[in-house]
Amino acid sequence: MQSLDNIMDFSKLSEYRENNRIEAKEARGGLPESIWETYSAFANSDGGAILLGVKETKDGKLVSDGDVDAEKLRKDFWNMVNNRQKVSANIVTDRMVTVESIDGNNILVVRVPRAERSARPIYVGLDPKSGTYR
Repeated sequence: MQSLDNIMDFSKLSEYRENNRIEAKEARGGLPESIWETYSAFANSDGGAILLGVKETKDGKLVSDGDVDAEKLRKDFWNMVNNRQKVSANIVTDRMVTVESIDGNNILVVRVPRAERSARPIYVGLDPKSGTYR
């Protein structure tokens, strides 16, 4: 499988649409709680990219929100992804969580790989039966 770094150039953000490999989240109020469901789903399937500070327009285009503190989002993400009461495993590395500038606005991109078979399922909370997403 190709690396997500090679196939997703978010400098051309408006060319992308949400799909089973890309999820946009506005994140104006901080790290959205729904990020963990998406993290679990991507880890348990083919991987994908979570874009924080990005919204979807009525016609389906993705645009930067322009009103997020991407550095704070990154710090909050790292604090939570390493909390075993929030998510069962951290499968991302530093290079997979990046602040990128889009049209003069910063967004946070979290590239979630497919989890190794031995690590699956990746789940939210403490119960794999209710916290596993695909």
